[in-house]
Amino acid sequence: MAVWIQAQQLQGDALHQMQSLYGQHFPIEVRHYLSQWIEGQLWDAIDLENPQEEFKAKRMLEGLIQELQNKAEHQVGEDGFLLKIKLGHYASQLKSTYDRCPLELVRCIKHILYTEQRLVREATNSSFPEGSMMDSMSHKYQQINQAFEELRLLTQDTENDLRKLQHNQEYFIIQYQESLRIQAQLTSLASLPPADRQLREPALLSKRATVEAWLTREANTLQKYRLDLAEKHQKTLQLLRKHQTVILEDELLQWKRRQQLAGNGAPPEGGLDILQSWCEKLAETTWLNRQQIRRAEHLRQQLPIPGPIEELLNDLNSTITDIISALVTSTFIIEKQPPQVLKTQTKFVATVRLLVGGKLNVHMNPPQVKATIISEQQAKALLKNESTRNDSSGEILNNNCVMEYHQSTGTLSAHFRNMSLKRIKRSDRRGAESVTEEKFTILFESQFSVAGNELVFQVKTLSLPVVVIVHGSQDNNATATVLWDNAFAEPGRVPFLVPDKVLWPQLCEALNMKYKAEVQSKHGLSDDNLLFLATKAFSSNPEDSRNMTMTWSQFNRESLPNRNFTFWQWFDGVMELTKKHLKPHWNDGAILGFVNKQQAQDMLLSKSNGTFLLRFSDSEIGGITIAWVAENPNKAGERMVWNLMPYTTKDFSIRSLADRISDLNHLLFLYPDRPKDDVFAKYYTPPLSKAVDGYVKPQIKQVVPEFATANHDPASGNPTYMDHGASPAPLNHPHSYAIYPPMSDSMLDGEGEFDLDDTMDVARHVEELLRRPMESQWSGQQS
Repeated sequence: MAVWIQAQQLQGDALHQMQSLYGQHFPIEVRHYLSQWIEGQLWDAIDLENPQEEFKAKRMLEGLIQELQNKAEHQVGEDGFLLKIKLGHYASQLKSTYDRCPLELVRCIKHILYTEQRLVREATNSSFPEGSMMDSMSHKYQQINQAFEELRLLTQDTENDLRKLQHNQEYFIIQYQESLRIQAQLTSLASLPPADRQLREPALLSKRATVEAWLTREANTLQKYRLDLAEKHQKTLQLLRKHQTVILEDELLQWKRRQQLAGNGAPPEGGLDILQSWCEKLAETTWLNRQQIRRAEHLRQQLPIPGPIEELLNDLNSTITDIISALVTSTFIIEKQPPQVLKTQTKFVATVRLLVGGKLNVHMNPPQVKATIISEQQAKALLKNESTRNDSSGEILNNNCVMEYHQSTGTLSAHFRNMSLKRIKRSDRRGAESVTEEKFTILFESQFSVAGNELVFQVKTLSLPVVVIVHGSQDNNATATVLWDNAFAEPGRVPFLVPDKVLWPQLCEALNMKYKAEVQSKHGLSDDNLLFLATKAFSSNPEDSRNMTMTWSQFNRESLPNRNFTFWQWFDGVMELTKKHLKPHWNDGAILGFVNKQQAQDMLLSKSNGTFLLRFSDSEIGGITIAWVAENPNKAGERMVWNLMPYTTKDFSIRSLADRISDLNHLLFLYPDRPKDDVFAKYYTPPLSKAVDGYVKPQIKQVVPEFATANHDPASGNPTYMDHGASPAPLNHPHSYAIYPPMSDSMLDGEGEFDLDDTMDVARHVEELLRRPMESQWSGQQS
């Protein structure tokens, strides 16, 4: 069911919240008449933090205006005439509002749709029959909303009591003034004759006694009212602090943790809108109670009555200030983190946001935010409130930004669009630590005041740890540091401590998360894949890897046995190769990948000749090889498994995996028994067109000499120019064009490995020839 249909069924407070989303910035009539079109657009596909996405937002704005105009043109009749005028007016209004800032329209509509979905979800869950199973998220939201309702009722109760106290105190002051007037009259009697004085004095004395007795009783009553009100405020603040702890130390910290895991490829951390709405409710409730406490203090000063109330009010003032301070400083957060692998002299972006900025009217005097890069040691000192003498560990260009208020969404944020790390100052490294293990952080800080400079806040927040590199070759190892930190950082840690060793299943979860994100696939690492990785990591076949631990050194300091690379470097190479060249084949399940040579041999020998599989190379970073079963040419009747030398990114930049598999006619079935064309045909490069103007278009094809077949018909116009294993003789060319350098008759090693290093030179040579003009390339060689 469409969200708008469900939203129209909301009732009570939810309906009011939904209605409050609309106004001149986006009329509710536009939402109503274009509901289907609005919900059918890919709003989430537009990155609000990327200015280059503005053209997409512009198209959305133009589409929205066009839809409104079309809707207006189709209105007929008397009622239709009025609606036609109204819709036309809205089209002009939206164009005027968002023409210069179309991204704000996208931000506004995303906020509306998200809030509507939340309200509908909450209303649907709350209407479930008693005893039904509600998911934990809905139950948690329900508890939070119940706490807010309790706080609202308590605050309303103390507001009523405060008004009653104020009314009683005002009446008390009137009576007190009456007692002073009576006393003045008694004093004036001294100037009267004794007879007159005796006549009037008894009545005044009686009246004074009555008023003073009432004042005494009422003073005690007022004191009791004040104490009762202070106790109620204590109860409210106690609940307020408890509820604020739930939101700031549970919900907000969980959001930050999800944000950190998103750096490893976990699902996005989710929007901040619901968190902001909670924080704004906290700010509103806290501010109301603060005003009440200040009014109670004003009443006490207006009419001092001896007792403990003064000390109680001082404690309440101190407590409410602490609560506001904690709320403001904790809700100054980084909405969009800077890149965690940060290259010098490279532009980067970041966004900070104050979740309560709108409610506290901070935008009335927009604060400026400054970004500074600091070391791990400086971050530790900062959290201990030790002076760092304003030191930094580098220089960031364009590191100042003013916070802007977005009225359509009610957000106050600073978006750093063009920061660049000009230089970095490294500290002395410990032991075997390399530069790609050194962690820094970006410190964002600002200062602003609320309530007319009555409260001044200095806010600071640290980014996730960043690793600074100066060359792309360092990216691999820097990513390892970031992955380990994001995966195993504990809440409330000292910057930026992480365990030196972790359980293997924990690492598997992190690797699987990263792999799926990098390859952009729902098809992650299977249990068999993880068992293969455990064997590689621990150099043995572990019987029970669940209880095994892996240290950081094993992960990315120490090379694997008989290799010159670490476990992570090998795994990262696999990810990069798959991401760039093998993604569709991995998603199709065509790549087994994580299989060693012996396993491949055992699997293939039980299948028919021509069966092949694809596995990642054990010996080369970012390599994949084809293993297939065929007859042993040196021993009749014997079958053996052959392994092609690994392909790498540079190979696939010349010819794709699917085309290479198509070239090799001896490959018939993808393991276990899938005809190769059924799997790969949709990825084959279409054949080249026929000759034009007498010129033949050349084509690169791969050949394994020992398995080459006569696959070239001179009349076909599609000669094969790349030989991946032997001399060009078996190709049966009618002419020799001297393209190839001399090669040996066989490039098979003793284990059935093909060495393609030399043949890659051939491929590059052919590729260079293909780039030259046809006429000069073939001149003098055509009959």
